[in-house]
Amino acid sequence: MVIKVGANAIDSVSPRGDSSVFNSRIRRVRRDLEKNNVDGIVIGGSSNLFYLSNLRSSAGFLLVSVESAVIHLVIDFRYRTAVNDLLEAGFTPSNLEVVIVEGSYEETLANIVKDSSVQRLGVEADHMSVRLWRWLSERVEIDLVPVNELVERHRLLKDSYEISILRRAGELLACAFQEALGAVREGSTEREVAQAIDQIIGAKGFERVAFETIVAAGPNSALPHAHPTTRLLQRGDLVILDFGGVLEGYCVDMSRTVTVGPATSTASRLHQAVREAQLMAMAAAVPGVPLSDVDGAARSTLASYGLAERFGHGTGHGLGLDVHELPRVSRPVGENSQLTEGDFVTAGMVFTVEPGVYLPGYGGVRIEDDVLATTSGIDVLTPSTRDLIQV
Repeated sequence: MVIKVGANAIDSVSPRGDSSVFNSRIRRVRRDLEKNNVDGIVIGGSSNLFYLSNLRSSAGFLLVSVESAVIHLVIDFRYRTAVNDLLEAGFTPSNLEVVIVEGSYEETLANIVKDSSVQRLGVEADHMSVRLWRWLSERVEIDLVPVNELVERHRLLKDSYEISILRRAGELLACAFQEALGAVREGSTEREVAQAIDQIIGAKGFERVAFETIVAAGPNSALPHAHPTTRLLQRGDLVILDFGGVLEGYCVDMSRTVTVGPATSTASRLHQAVREAQLMAMAAAVPGVPLSDVDGAARSTLASYGLAERFGHGTGHGLGLDVHELPRVSRPVGENSQLTEGDFVTAGMVFTVEPGVYLPGYGGVRIEDDVLATTSGIDVLTPSTRDLIQV
């Protein structure tokens, strides 16, 4: 088992928007459609739309069919210029036909579907509303087939270009943490510290924060997803800092726990348990191993400290265009659940390893890093000390 920190595991980096990258993604989607006996699919989830077309937008549809080489991108006038720039530069999949909405998105999409040869149309079950489903069902005389996580499963394994972004973003986030320590002071409020961290993330070159920054001090640190409050940081507090940033559309996420003033013996013991649990989980992340075993390694370590019941969430989650995406690093769903390809550690996966323990009324500890699975082990993308730092 090899755990690397900040190592260069990239053989080559695809230029941004190279059409071959998107063509390859479209081909894989078409193969999956054939396997599922579906003639085409409507992509409406914004992250999936970006993944397949290179367009970042808050609205739009992509119609991909098995038989037709043409890919229809339905957008409104707000994105006309952006799409034209991508087309002129060759930064889209080949055979992309742009359709500007006239009237409504729904009507435009329905007309394209009617003109196509698709008879069984896949729709993203996680992204299409019941209202739109019903509306389309009434206007297109074809079968609508719910499809679950088809594109998301392809996003599981990052290509060299995606890895290069996530690696750079992880290093920037680790640097942001070092600067953020200066904002964690006795007498500051959680909200003031969170706002300072957000400013640092922006100054490092991130487009935006990946989620609401968590600063949870004292008893509030026993709440895994606490919101920053006006509570003042006090001497003896454990403080969980959980923050992330978005770089070129890709999300990174890390957590550290610090103490205001000297750590108590209880705080030190909790931190030691969580740090050991994280190391054991990382060591278990060997290619071919079920991701649930990675979770199990962290959980059994905490059990040896008598803290198993104080760890209620999963050990990790996937990272990429969304801050929470596949894979899931958690306990098996059920005793008889069938494992699929995405349930095993596979080179190219990027996910967090973030065990934590939470004692209501006292506080909690969480340590989170982003890791890349490689053929020889995992590569830590957020290189920073995991020590219990006193501020």
